[in-house]
Amino acid sequence: MKISILDQAPISSGYSPKEALEASVQLAQSAERLGYTRYWIAEHHDLSGFACSAPEIMLSYIGAKTKNIRIGAGAILLPHYKPYKIAESFNMLATLFPNRVDLGIGRAPGGSAEASMALSDNFLEGVRKMPDKVMELLQFLYNHFPEDHMFAKISASPLPAISPEPWLLGTSRKSALMAAESGTAYAFGQFMSEKDGDDIIKQYRENFIERGIIQKPKVILTVSAICADSTQEAKELALSSMLWKIRAESRVRNEGIPSIEEAKHYFRSLDVEPFNNRNRVIIGNPKEVSEQLKDMKQRYQADEIMIVTIVHRYEDRLRSYELIAKELIK
Repeated sequence: MKISILDQAPISSGYSPKEALEASVQLAQSAERLGYTRYWIAEHHDLSGFACSAPEIMLSYIGAKTKNIRIGAGAILLPHYKPYKIAESFNMLATLFPNRVDLGIGRAPGGSAEASMALSDNFLEGVRKMPDKVMELLQFLYNHFPEDHMFAKISASPLPAISPEPWLLGTSRKSALMAAESGTAYAFGQFMSEKDGDDIIKQYRENFIERGIIQKPKVILTVSAICADSTQEAKELALSSMLWKIRAESRVRNEGIPSIEEAKHYFRSLDVEPFNNRNRVIIGNPKEVSEQLKDMKQRYQADEIMIVTIVHRYEDRLRSYELIAKELIK
């Protein structure tokens, strides 16, 4: 079974951004050793709980520190940028690391309204133009504009022997149809979607048009999972991310992923039940988590499962991925 990692580069309380990024490098190296298919890192801006604002820079470093695992952005937030520059950056990565680079494309702001303004002046206009921006980006990646196009005489150099593999990330029917019509692979973010996604993925598959290096529909299902040696331990680890999410939704300034002790105190003091249907997180021991992941892959007919894990201690995050790999990667 193909499984991969989405790393949001979380900063835990008591740790620095540098330590978070160092943990990301170690995670990518461990993912390669364990047999994970790909390692993607996310883009965020002005969010104190996340360390990576420039995936392309981290990927150049991680690519040099690994040998075979596919590396990619999950995702580059295209409304903020001109497609030409993104194509240049990822063609550069694909030249340095042949047949290893994925370009995940998203349309979320990735941060505050002020950060969006500082990045691009008019983020909403970028969102409105997203279909055109995606097509322009793909034309640069494939070096294939019509002869009469104003960009036909330029290239997003250096041109790699094998283009970056394009993925569109999303949680809605609109994103699925955009991926299908653009001819990209599609990563459905189940862990952050209000919808289950069965019909969304079906729409992608039924409407897919081959336009480039992706010859047939290709789907990643991205889920949140926390695995430990025992169910009880996994539940305790999950408390940190649950409190962090509550604070984020309440727009409380987050000082990183809280410790288990802090989270326990919070839920005890309010007499709140932390485990409920609002938490779209798979939590359990290796057998419990692996069975749920296999069931989800079958249900969604996904080609691959991608896992995001948020816990306080980086050692516990790595252990979670190790336990899952032992069950699913044969």
